[in-house]
Amino acid sequence: MSTRPQTLRTPAQLGLLLQSARKARGMTQAELAGRVRLSQSRISQLEKDPAELSAERLLAWCSTLGLELSVARRGDASPTTDNTAW
Repeated sequence: MSTRPQTLRTPAQLGLLLQSARKARGMTQAELAGRVRLSQSRISQLEKDPAELSAERLLAWCSTLGLELSVARRGDASPTTDNTAW
């Protein structure tokens, strides 16, 4: 996994990033599940559809995988009203 920041704009991208980070650390879904106190099946479900992932769980997941969560203003300063992607 790259050490440079990743730009995410959809839940699907988040799921792929979390899955990729887990695999890069050589961790199974079951191992991750034990560390973040979820079942393996829930980890699988959230990697496929992370829209239901709470902020608290996301931060725990990131911490476990050695990730850091950062939020920044988009480079394009024009406001958007399209919230359908997220």
